[in-house]
Amino acid sequence: MARVTLTRGPFDESVHEGLVAVWRHGDGLVEAWGDPARTVLPRSSVKMIQALPLIESGAAEAAGLEARHLALACASHQGAPAHTSLVREWLGAEGLAEADMRCGAHWPQDRATSNALVRSDGRPDQTHNNCSGKHAGFLTLNRRLGGGTEYVEPDHPVQRAVRAAFEEVTEEDSPGYGIDGCSAPNFAASLEGIARAMAGFAAAADGVGSGARAEAQARLVHAMMAHPLLVAGEGRCCTELMEAAKGRAAVKTGAEGVFVAIIPEKRLGIALKVKDGATRAAEALIAALLVRYGILDAADPAARRRMAPVMTNWRGIETGTARVSLT
Repeated sequence: MARVTLTRGPFDESVHEGLVAVWRHGDGLVEAWGDPARTVLPRSSVKMIQALPLIESGAAEAAGLEARHLALACASHQGAPAHTSLVREWLGAEGLAEADMRCGAHWPQDRATSNALVRSDGRPDQTHNNCSGKHAGFLTLNRRLGGGTEYVEPDHPVQRAVRAAFEEVTEEDSPGYGIDGCSAPNFAASLEGIARAMAGFAAAADGVGSGARAEAQARLVHAMMAHPLLVAGEGRCCTELMEAAKGRAAVKTGAEGVFVAIIPEKRLGIALKVKDGATRAAEALIAALLVRYGILDAADPAARRRMAPVMTNWRGIETGTARVSLT
């Protein structure tokens, strides 16, 4: 089992258990901890799959989308100006407006932006939603497909295209879906199916394969690695680990303890799920796995902050740390 243990003094205070599947393109499942066949909801970790129809349909090319737009389509961003301004620019260029989105509004996770809204007696809009880049992509695809305004409905042409892509790259028939925080359906798959899909992205980014699918996969991976700040934001795990990896890996978090990694040079895809949904444990495990596969050094500050953070109290006194085990 993969475990993350939080200590306080000499005691193990909390233990988080994780499931991990590691898939190598062409070889299959190379390592696993726990049950890799377990069905999970991948949440936001698979936004690069949800963005495949945007490129494969020709909608991205027709809209003149660049790598920065594709990175934002894969993002769970924190609503900073770098994110919201690009979403608004993207929508405007398509003749769309914030009101066309169906993701809902929430307060931005970026503290400076949130504070500025409060001081101005303002309110967040849907561009502040962490999934607004994905929804800008859905809207752009919808213009190409000619569907109705409710593009998040499971039977809408946009979501039918997303489900088809999801089942093709996981090589599984999805057993169903849950409705995500942004109102779009989130299709379920086995953990190893998700790892298999990520390995396909890794191989495409390493130059394996040809055709529209491989081209789309490669473009999305390279966009994420080129624009890690757009994928999450300052201080966020995805951004910091990708910056530390220096173009050698793309990583993406999902709610409730999910994380994936795409490692092109090794053609590896990694998918993990922490059983109790703890984000801190998922971040520790993905960092440890990037170290295990030689992408990060264990001493790198971005890795250490997740794998072995020093816990302190309000007076700065050290109270404990974290320990990752893969056994």
